[in-house]
Amino acid sequence: MFSIRTDLAVESWKLAGEQVEDKTEIEGVIVREYTEKGAGITVVDILDENGEHAIGKPVGKYVTLEFDPNHIPDEFPSMVESAANIIKELLEKQQAGDTTSVMVIGLGNWHITPDAVGPRTVENIMVTRHLVEKIPEYFGSYRPVSALAPGVLGITGMESLDIIRGVCSNVNPDIIIVVDALVSRSVSRLCSTIQFSDTGIIPGSGVGNSRAAINSETLHIPVIAAGIPTVVDAATLAYDIVEQSGGTPEPEALDKIRGNLHVAPKDVDKKIQDISKLLGYAVNMALHDFSVEEITSFLS
Repeated sequence: MFSIRTDLAVESWKLAGEQVEDKTEIEGVIVREYTEKGAGITVVDILDENGEHAIGKPVGKYVTLEFDPNHIPDEFPSMVESAANIIKELLEKQQAGDTTSVMVIGLGNWHITPDAVGPRTVENIMVTRHLVEKIPEYFGSYRPVSALAPGVLGITGMESLDIIRGVCSNVNPDIIIVVDALVSRSVSRLCSTIQFSDTGIIPGSGVGNSRAAINSETLHIPVIAAGIPTVVDAATLAYDIVEQSGGTPEPEALDKIRGNLHVAPKDVDKKIQDISKLLGYAVNMALHDFSVEEITSFLS
């Protein structure tokens, strides 16, 4: 049987719901949906092994923020605030106070645009750790924040996890926020959705190139993940097109291209630039409680 590829818990929940009459009957899963400042938010709580088996994701909280990417320039402050509020909730769940040190990690290959969400987000992070340590009279009230873009195995010859472990052994952050590109099953979600979770992330899992997991088990500190879907698996896209046209998808034919070809928006460069800035500002607002104007002033 052909399996649809997606990294998004909300899509996995909907796929699992197609197997039952009522998605609310999925054991071990609680879902709530609401709207905030014009953005749609879906919270998927996977409570136990039953929910984990049904959804195919680890136990934890997954919060999906959906918005129109074309509205980012006009509604940037409100979108940043909506995303920041979600990050704040996840930080509070980890009991991260104002003095908790945070490392923001941007996974991905900065040479490949759809995979550059992590490094591009890091470029918009207010890095303060060195200022807090070296100039406490001016920055002593700031939260210590460091940032890292470890690259990919093909460029560095090292697993991202190994690099992160080495840096963490010296920097000793209290909590990590990791950012990566994801795979969606729907073209409409590309660069218009951010998934936040408290379960960490497995780099490359969506494109069939899974690397070592970056989570609380491997790093021994809390890890909050933020992922943006930038591509759709071509086989999944073909499956949906055939099914929606009333045809019957042929699993054997789709399996030949599954995982080997991915589709991104034609204006992916602009979209990645906008959404990476949005996410970077949201992380800053959540960590420092600054306004958009104050963040811009700090980064300029």
